[in-house]
Amino acid sequence: MTVSRLSRPTPAKLFTLCALLVLTAVSMFFSSEKAYSHGYVEGPASRAALCKSGANTDCGSIVYEPQSLEAPKGFPAAGPADGKIASANGAFPKLDEQSATRWAKVNMAAGTNTFTWKLTANHSTASWKYYMTKPTWNPNAALTRDSFDLTPFCSVAYNGAQPPFSYSNTCNVPQRSGYHVILAVWEVADTANAFYNVIDVNFTGTNPTDTTAPSAPASLAATATTSTSVSLSWNPSTDNVGVIGYKIYRGTTLAATTSSTGTSYTVTGLTASTAYTFTVKAIDAAGNESGASNSLSVTTAAPSAVDTTAPSAPGGLHIMGAPTSSSMMVMWNPSTDNVAVTGYKIYNGSTLVTTTPGSATSYTVTGLAASTTYNFAVYAIDAAGNQSAASTVSGTTAASTGAAAWAANTSYAVGALVTFNGSTYKCLQAHTSLTGWEPSNVPALWKLQ
Repeated sequence: MTVSRLSRPTPAKLFTLCALLVLTAVSMFFSSEKAYSHGYVEGPASRAALCKSGANTDCGSIVYEPQSLEAPKGFPAAGPADGKIASANGAFPKLDEQSATRWAKVNMAAGTNTFTWKLTANHSTASWKYYMTKPTWNPNAALTRDSFDLTPFCSVAYNGAQPPFSYSNTCNVPQRSGYHVILAVWEVADTANAFYNVIDVNFTGTNPTDTTAPSAPASLAATATTSTSVSLSWNPSTDNVGVIGYKIYRGTTLAATTSSTGTSYTVTGLTASTAYTFTVKAIDAAGNESGASNSLSVTTAAPSAVDTTAPSAPGGLHIMGAPTSSSMMVMWNPSTDNVAVTGYKIYNGSTLVTTTPGSATSYTVTGLAASTTYNFAVYAIDAAGNQSAASTVSGTTAASTGAAAWAANTSYAVGALVTFNGSTYKCLQAHTSLTGWEPSNVPALWKLQ
């Protein structure tokens, strides 16, 4: 029998190993600081999400920030260049490596499918669009516009609303066979950018009619209780196709429906010192609903003492995107509070610009002067009126474009510049404007500058 002996590490080797561990930790910290960046498709898992989970290898730095695949919006007329579609215009070049065997694939059937985005900053949203490679595409060639059917098979207008941090679209996916790529595009409403995710798919057939309900959630329990809320958790359900969410019941009343596979939820708006009974049911994309979980009885806490604790200061405050000559967008990480953050106050210098809801993490300040530096401060507030310390950032508006305000019944040539709602737009096609053709409504005619 041969016995292998491990040599004792020298002090120099130990020092080198420690240094490498420190550098790795620092790198991961700074990567995590970008977590507020934006969002990615987590189900069915995108190429970047599978890099993050380790199913895809040799991916580069995208493993730390799958939420950062951001490029100019307007695909297919604009957006990432051919050959750089998967990497959002080359920011993460490893993702553009393309062959029939390079990437792990998720199984999918044609027909009804649900696409779920995990958002780390829930921007005001213009639309969600999904494109599919052509039946004749070449899986061993770089992804270009010619690889895709350029009419989206699913397009969901969102009209500037702010989505939840977990957001889903249910779409009718066209018939395909074998390996194909789906391009998912999240178009932001208040910046010039969009987020581009490719999903590598192996088609396995057409979805049959699904009549099988998920299994009932198990082990429903309370993880935290206040005078006005109860936090619940449970074990995940299973389904023959896939669970897309859960319904939380307070007695016989539906308290909430989640749009993700997360297994926790906080029920709010309750009365202090009161007994409540909760159950949870799982749902699938076909609308099948499981049996109820175990019944859980919880009594809320007594009324809380006067709240004198201020929220934490908003983190990561920065100027998002390129300022225009009359506006710029400030963005921050959510604050925390011992009870709850109810809003954010945005100041331009010493002037209060607005107070946003507590769910907001960005705001576009308009009506600014060109080529001017502004100092912004953001404070978090809670329901008791406590205000956090300030987070501050400075930004300078772009030079004046000399653009006139957009007007209806006006002839515009290609390249003409106009302003509308504090933003500048460039004309893409010569036309005479009509009411309803405002630049923000017709991206085929106008491009945000």
